[in-house]
Amino acid sequence: MRLLLLNASSPFEIEEAFANIIAKRAGAFLLGTDPFFISARDQIVTLANRHRIPAVYPFREDVVAGGLMSYGSSNRERFRQVGDHTGRILRGNQPAELPVQQVTKIEMAINLKTAQTLGLMVPLPLLGRADEEIE
Repeated sequence: MRLLLLNASSPFEIEEAFANIIAKRAGAFLLGTDPFFISARDQIVTLANRHRIPAVYPFREDVVAGGLMSYGSSNRERFRQVGDHTGRILRGNQPAELPVQQVTKIEMAINLKTAQTLGLMVPLPLLGRADEEIE
């Protein structure tokens, strides 16, 4: 197996990255968690599906938008922690005195319609481990 690392920080660079993925005949790709990719979600999902490239995304919302699957920390848990910290600060706690927190809940979502479109059969053990199946 060979790893290909690509960077993109503009819509044009995303197009270039996909051209590279196709030229190198990559069998799949894993998207990083850069905030830019959230704003480019629709473009990335569209290109991956158009070129029939299986992709693993960091957030459930990517799968809702049509991506194949996601595996990453829970945004719901992350936002709950932000709310908890905000509440503590509003009650007078000093931010520097609050503990550093990290989301420990990991979620997996699979878009079965996208899998079918890509001609993939999702193995039952993987489906059994998914927190959510989206159709």
